[in-house]
Amino acid sequence: MKKVFLILILSFFISIFLFFAFRYFISTTSPRGALQVTSSPQARVYLDDQFIGETPLCRCEADEMVESGDYTIRLEPIGSGLAQFQEKINVSKGVLTVVDRTFGKGSLSEGSVISLSPILEKEKTELLVVSFPEGSTALLDNSEIGKTPLLFENPTESDHILTIKKEGYSEKTIRVRTPKGYKLTVAVYLSTGEKGVNNVINESPSVASDIVTEKVIILQTPTGFLRVRSSGGLNSSEIGQVKPGEVLDLISEENGWYQIKLSDGSVGWVSSDYAEKE
Repeated sequence: MKKVFLILILSFFISIFLFFAFRYFISTTSPRGALQVTSSPQARVYLDDQFIGETPLCRCEADEMVESGDYTIRLEPIGSGLAQFQEKINVSKGVLTVVDRTFGKGSLSEGSVISLSPILEKEKTELLVVSFPEGSTALLDNSEIGKTPLLFENPTESDHILTIKKEGYSEKTIRVRTPKGYKLTVAVYLSTGEKGVNNVINESPSVASDIVTEKVIILQTPTGFLRVRSSGGLNSSEIGQVKPGEVLDLISEENGWYQIKLSDGSVGWVSSDYAEKE
């Protein structure tokens, strides 16, 4: 009887050992990266036809990150009747991939996909810019660097303002950061609308656990609180409230409005009249 009991105990501990050994093997052979997806209006998000949530979505915590590799991402607008968006993306180990989409009818849609991938030369920086349509003018910190698609080598390792423009399309401006040892790929989708949306996308650092975003501090208001809205406009619906003194992550900015991430993980917009960037 004791022998059977000892065998059962031994089997139990072997099972536990194999379980954790397997988890360790998976964690070391399947590195993960962070994925952030925003859209207007709200959309369902699919990776390789697998539903992973609705926008705004951020797989940024260690236990939520996406295994590194190439994917097809699909965004399906909810209840709007607008056409879906689908594109190939790459998620690299330990870095953030950012997908943003503003849906509109036909060519009125716009957006961007920003990703990092490691390169062999660790002291080198690369910036790859593609656009739809091709042949757009790319400016880095207000200096023209060429027509898309283009590979710009060795931009300084710092924050930059990337502007993409083409006659007949609305201009788009994105804030990026080019870290050493990585190629930053920016895909920009321009709109034919009269008024573009200047999305300010935060940097994609080389280590996901060190992802740093700009902050917004809420200022004093006549009411003692500030309304958080579903989009950047006074006519959009109220989805929450924040109080003066609160410091929140900045996702993007547009025409006097800041897109922020709230403490519960949800995303909304506040007026820049009562908020400022730190």
